[in-house]
Amino acid sequence: MKYTVPVTLVAGMAATIALFSLAGTAQAADEAAAKATARQSDCFRCHTVDPGKKEKDGPTWRSVGIKYKDKDPAESVNRLTTHITSGEKAKFPDGHEEEHKIIKTDDKAEIKNLVDWILSLR
Repeated sequence: MKYTVPVTLVAGMAATIALFSLAGTAQAADEAAAKATARQSDCFRCHTVDPGKKEKDGPTWRSVGIKYKDKDPAESVNRLTTHITSGEKAKFPDGHEEEHKIIKTDDKAEIKNLVDWILSLR
């Protein structure tokens, strides 16, 4: 005996799966918590949210968000997470390179929130 599934049932199941898979990425980042994590790790020493009166060594986080605007969201999250947790080289405006400071938390939720917030600044 051959069993067939009605097309409407399959379409409904696909829509439900899509909705639940997007729910995790659609959540807004907690700005206050992200800024607190950044302050704790002294990120504001080199970065600002937006261009301001005082130049800093690192790019503004809005410019980082814009840089990743049209890239795959999962790849963007992975790239920024690696950058702030690995100590890889950072390039400075004068051309020299230094190891990027490692974020001062091991809490994956805090790190993800900070990265999500930076990427939301597009």
